Amino acid sequence: MHPPEVRARARHLYLAGATVAEAARAVGVSYPTVRHWCKVRPEPKQQGTALRCFRCRPDVDNPTDSGQYAYLLGLYLGDGHLVTTVRVPVLRIFCADAWPGLIDACEEAMKSVLAASVQRVHRQGCVAVQSYGRHWPCLLPQHGPGKKHERPIVLAEWQREIVAAQPGDFLRGLFHSDGCRFSNRVTVRGKEYVYPRYMFTNESTDIMGLCQWALDQLGIAWKMNRRNSLSVARRDAVAALDCHVGPKS
Repeated sequence: MHPPEVRARARHLYLAGATVAEAARAVGVSYPTVRHWCKVRPEPKQQGTALRCFRCRPDVDNPTDSGQYAYLLGLYLGDGHLVTTVRVPVLRIFCADAWPGLIDACEEAMKSVLAASVQRVHRQGCVAVQSYGRHWPCLLPQHGPGKKHERPIVLAEWQREIVAAQPGDFLRGLFHSDGCRFSNRVTVRGKEYVYPRYMFTNESTDIMGLCQWALDQLGIAWKMNRRNSLSVARRDAVAALDCHVGPKS
């Protein structure tokens, strides 16, 4: 079975004026298959579902609000889980009860990205913000069996383009899930100093690398204080990150 993005790309080329043969060569799929994709009218239900997914719509390659997608991707890589073994895939992102503003922002991002219904399932100490949708796997191809830190996490090229354009929103999602902003206290020669600091903790070296890359995109200084923990502590760096992340609410 060919990935949905390949089918969408072939249809996009065909609707843009390419012949079936040209579209087939461009995506590396057989002529009969591409002809079926381009010539056979989809069932109304399939068409309606696909129209909600910016990766499967034949006329759109990127989300309307790339910032919301970048934010949701950051949340998913931190505290998200995509179940694909059920009849309809379900995306769940776990948010602590202490941050009602974060719960609202997560729900808004899900609705913006896939225009799907969103539910809140209350659990002990947290809320699972969840949404059922057949096209979540198209939008979050990092899903897979097992824990994220036990398997490779690599962004698709189209995802890297979105994050490169919206690194601040991506970082906001990462820090809202697996990070924090707090007041650090140090004592020097008997005098106590208090200054704000960001910490991001994640067991996946791949996800940590994505956080580092996004910070580099914004020119924000960071350092690793442990193998799984990143710190942003310089005054100018904290001020710069405040413009994109800020404290949780």
